[in-house]
Amino acid sequence: MRVLIIKTSSLGDVLHALPALTDAARALPQVRFDWLVEESYAEIPAWHPAVDAVIPVALRRWRSGITSPQHRQEWMQALHALRMRRYDRIIDAQGLLKSAVLAACARGQRHGLGFTSAREPLAALFYGHRHAVPRGRHAVERLRTLFALALDYAAPHDTIDYGISPALISATDPRGTYVVFLHGTAWTTKQYPEPYWIALAGLANAAGLRVLLPAGSPAEAERAHRIAASTADARVLPAMTLTGLAGVLSGARGVVGVDTGLAHCAAALSVPAVTIYGATDPGLTGTLGRAQHHARAEFSCSPCLRRRCHFHGASAVVPACYETVSPPQVWALLTRLMDGTQEVAR
Repeated sequence: MRVLIIKTSSLGDVLHALPALTDAARALPQVRFDWLVEESYAEIPAWHPAVDAVIPVALRRWRSGITSPQHRQEWMQALHALRMRRYDRIIDAQGLLKSAVLAACARGQRHGLGFTSAREPLAALFYGHRHAVPRGRHAVERLRTLFALALDYAAPHDTIDYGISPALISATDPRGTYVVFLHGTAWTTKQYPEPYWIALAGLANAAGLRVLLPAGSPAEAERAHRIAASTADARVLPAMTLTGLAGVLSGARGVVGVDTGLAHCAAALSVPAVTIYGATDPGLTGTLGRAQHHARAEFSCSPCLRRRCHFHGASAVVPACYETVSPPQVWALLTRLMDGTQEVAR
């Protein structure tokens, strides 16, 4: 049997589909999988040994120049790759109109979430087989259920396994002499205050650990360099591929992150990590895995689910909700995870 998975973005969402793939590969060892994914995240499906072919698309880039001859040519090439093979099952794991249209372009029996389950209900019109999966569950568990229904096996309820092949992710330093701070995120309301990062870095250095700081954008690079300049032993990482960053994460003693895709990568690699949530709620899409802790802000308007902070009261930091998640608290949580004295807490 040959199955096509459609899960195009974002980074965290693509990682969320890996445990379902592991379940399916164990339940049906003879099945092989192809994966349609946004080009920015095309490295991730290849980390799983059950994936044979990765078919990249560039929907985000194509939108910005839909009349471009180059973009039209790229789309036709992607469509050709999508239709080269007839699939026994096609699973749209995204549940959006754009992913449903992609599923309709492929050849095979189409499966997806039903009208009351999909993020965009009209997407269900494109599926020949619709599956009801309760909305009030974590995204990882919803996908595990969807794959089981689409491929006709009993959904497992054991510990999740992202199935990432260690041979494909080489740890930068297996001795674990550093921690990684994942400080970059698109929403300003999800950004942990810079002075708190500097204080955390001081606590890490006091414990004999160097701090590594990824920088995926110019703004993140500027912040990373400011943090590093105020820290005795910290280094800003150069531009890296996702696989390179995964190697850095896998060799880390521990990770502190905000609500960002790389935090899900740390969870998928079972690296002890504290993920800080202020504006957002980790209940349905938070990091999930071994040795993970959600440090939630305890504040009157948290989680606000807003991209800009609307709090107008007095506060020592911005966003104000992070006053309730102090650097000593975060470091104490991470220390317990790294020592193995606190396996999982929420």
